[in-house]
Amino acid sequence: MGSEKFQVDLHGIVDLLSNHLYSSPRVYLRELLQNAVDAITARRALDADAPGRIDVQVDERRISISDSGIGLRPEQVTELLATIGRSSKRDEIGFARTEFLGQFGIGLLSAFMVAEEIEVVTRPADGPTTLWIGTADGRYTIEQTGERAEIGTTVTLSARRGAEQWFKPATVVELIRLFGALLPLEIRVNGEQVTDGRSPWEATGTTQRAELVGYAQDKLGFTPFDVIPLNIPAAGLTGVAFVLPIPANPAERATHRVYLKRMLLAEGVEGLLPDWAFFVRAVIDTSELRPTASREALFDDGNLEATREALGAQLRGWLVRLGSTDPQKLDRFLGIHQLGVKALALHDDEMLRLVYRWLRFETNNGRMTAADLHERHGEIRYVSTTEEFRQLAAVAAAQQITVVNGGYTYDSELIERLPEVVPDLTASRFDPTELSTSFDSLDPATELALRPFVRLAQETLDAVGCEVVVRAFDPAGLPAIYLVDRSAQFAAELRSTKSKADALWSEVLGALDTHDDSRPQLVLNHRSPLVRRMVSLTDPELTRLAVEGLYGHALMLGYHPIGPADSALVNRSFLGLLDQAVPRAEDLR
Repeated sequence: MGSEKFQVDLHGIVDLLSNHLYSSPRVYLRELLQNAVDAITARRALDADAPGRIDVQVDERRISISDSGIGLRPEQVTELLATIGRSSKRDEIGFARTEFLGQFGIGLLSAFMVAEEIEVVTRPADGPTTLWIGTADGRYTIEQTGERAEIGTTVTLSARRGAEQWFKPATVVELIRLFGALLPLEIRVNGEQVTDGRSPWEATGTTQRAELVGYAQDKLGFTPFDVIPLNIPAAGLTGVAFVLPIPANPAERATHRVYLKRMLLAEGVEGLLPDWAFFVRAVIDTSELRPTASREALFDDGNLEATREALGAQLRGWLVRLGSTDPQKLDRFLGIHQLGVKALALHDDEMLRLVYRWLRFETNNGRMTAADLHERHGEIRYVSTTEEFRQLAAVAAAQQITVVNGGYTYDSELIERLPEVVPDLTASRFDPTELSTSFDSLDPATELALRPFVRLAQETLDAVGCEVVVRAFDPAGLPAIYLVDRSAQFAAELRSTKSKADALWSEVLGALDTHDDSRPQLVLNHRSPLVRRMVSLTDPELTRLAVEGLYGHALMLGYHPIGPADSALVNRSFLGLLDQAVPRAEDLR
């Protein structure tokens, strides 16, 4: 059986490039610039004094890009331009080495996204001038001309129908400034130089920061909170990270502006920095990181991973230095980007120490750092939800107990981790029932006198599974507080879920039920004038209504969930007390 060669459908390849590989036809100009830069780089490797110039001529329908590069011999033209996918000669010519940006073959092929015909005129220092003409239908011609062209290559494109907008002079200038602004070459469009080859982080002296801030304003659209220099020699990476002046959404992946050997790779590269560094936007140039096939993103390999970790270390170092050199600025930064710092501190001991010293947590005695709490109390007591904090904050403060609200993102986890890096610090979750142990007990005579009232109140609240306790505590203006320990809360939630589940899940949940008999407590405050008046009531029905009313008030004041039984009890109390308060018609006579 004989073998056959693959047939290449150029139209299909161009469709693949334009619809699946590249994000936009505009990259045709980047690919042509890359070829020109590589050609100049190859010539300068042989002659360091060779000129570095790219001239562009554009007139709405045609564009020509001429470079002062190495040029190609006739056999190299065939090898690189006329044979798709073959690269055996690239090392010989020099274009496979890492100092070059791209590849002639696929780069020139991308021009067919906007061109009907491509003409290449090229001449090396030691050979004749060669003319190569390729068309979008897959045909090409190669011939040697007698013209004595300058050393280098000129690529001319003729616009295909529907692609004329990419040949407008203003569009061409805009794209060259976008992709080639940092290239250390002289680039002219219709005789006018359009780039200066300077990167913003190469400025020196007193103007450097002003130039960097101006760059962020012009290119990124914000005035940075701060500018962090970046330098990773192993990746050939230099650049800057601009700290955002407003909070960033950690759920959105940060994107960065990346140049590869001073040619723009993409404006929205993901994965360059660690996920926790969503508070910065980086602009970098690298010579060692690999691009993807489309050259619009970075290939995620071990080199990129090591670079990502090294960049994360530099950002962390900036934060640590800020804490020692400019605490006020760090405090302002934490006010904006505390979420990113918290995320990093979960896995980084150095950042956790910074959080301990500088990050302020919400407590029932105002915002305080963990260091302040450690110094004043020797320990940190916290609750894990904001609802629990609301329930306990005021009463705990009145008992001289400082409680941290651990309900914000990462706060509970950070507090639990603090003892790992701070000697002699303990952190524990505050149980609501601990409050009752700090309340003052009543003297025996008072307790004896209150027994009939407590018995009646207990009978009233047995229907909702609540225990009635009378204690004395501050503030006196708070008549009652509803306390539930975690085991009782879990048991109640489990039984509620079990009652709503189907037979199978009800049986599964039943296996988890520990039959914990602990009940929530309604703690009545004997220092409250209202409670003292309630105790002295002689009408049992009015006493019941008053107890039910206090129960509902305590539930709502503590942001506790209200179930159907609670709701029925509160409604009965409200209507009953209203009925007692509003005179009847016979009473008005």
